[in-house]
Amino acid sequence: MNADFFEALSMLEKERGLSADYLIDKIKAAIVIAVKKDYEVEDENVLVEIDSVRGQFTVSLVRDVVEEVENPHTQISLEDAQAIRKTYQLGQRVVTPLKTKDFGRIAAQTAKHVIRQGIREAERNQLFHEMQGKAHEIVTARVTRVDHERGIVALDMGKGEAVLTRSEQVPGEELFEGQHVQVYIKDVVVTDRGPRVIISRTSEQLVKRMFETEVPEVFDGTVEIKAISREAGVRTKMAVWSKDENIDPVGACIGAHGVRVGKIVEELHGEKIDVVRWSENIEEFISAALSPAKVLKVELLEGEKKACRVTVPDHQLSLAIGNKGQNARLCARLTGYNIDIRPESGYFGEEEETSQPTVDTALMED
Repeated sequence: MNADFFEALSMLEKERGLSADYLIDKIKAAIVIAVKKDYEVEDENVLVEIDSVRGQFTVSLVRDVVEEVENPHTQISLEDAQAIRKTYQLGQRVVTPLKTKDFGRIAAQTAKHVIRQGIREAERNQLFHEMQGKAHEIVTARVTRVDHERGIVALDMGKGEAVLTRSEQVPGEELFEGQHVQVYIKDVVVTDRGPRVIISRTSEQLVKRMFETEVPEVFDGTVEIKAISREAGVRTKMAVWSKDENIDPVGACIGAHGVRVGKIVEELHGEKIDVVRWSENIEEFISAALSPAKVLKVELLEGEKKACRVTVPDHQLSLAIGNKGQNARLCARLTGYNIDIRPESGYFGEEEETSQPTVDTALMED
């Protein structure tokens, strides 16, 4: 280790906020471990001294003065000890510096490893403190690494990296290095492995925050997003209401020629978004939530659970149910009602007879 090494520590302290003394302590501890492994000795037999002021670095073995040497790494004969200093006596301890060629390379590698760890730790801490104030918001991040084997995507958040886990990735969405994407910050927590920023591309709140950013009427509170349900990558349903009767909440969110909602659909790589009008009248709300299907009748059912029976034209049954029941599921989550969808004729046909759905899914919230 030379003057350049200590100068680098000083720069890290200024630029990254990493204490040089903290790094030196970490380096010393790591070198002790390396010496113990190489020389098969204990902590008490290793002495590491780093003087950042003078730019000096030494690694020494601490050995006991004995009559008969059994382990040359932990013991030294009286004769050899007195060759170093005549006053040494049996039972005393002798500090013998290791030669640079014996341990210089390992020490340098250890120092580099500790510094890299320190930088990562500093970045995590910086990211943690910056993102604490942005929890439950959306940010734009740059994809820095895609690990297909582990199923994770690393993103540059500005002050450090955060990991998008497989469970928070949109199924089928292909992200690539250098791409800029919006993510929702679900939480900022401290774990046993250090600070962690939990980000998501699948959260319903991601879509909600996008509308708050894109639609001025939503941002200023004139239009409220009352409920939202989502199957990430495929479809989102969102119920909106306006405080101002002169402002159409659905039209405000969609925008002229679909420009506003179109920008969000583009960011979500083609995910369909249904914006429907929220109503205090639950029958009206359920009817709107089942769009694009036309609803003929909504009948609320008595009982402990919120449930209803919905009648639709025969030719719109499949549309109301949706692909694999998706439209009905999203409607159920949006309204909080279990929904039994039936055709006007009451006849499902040979195939539909066995597959007619009763959706038993409550509104899910993040």
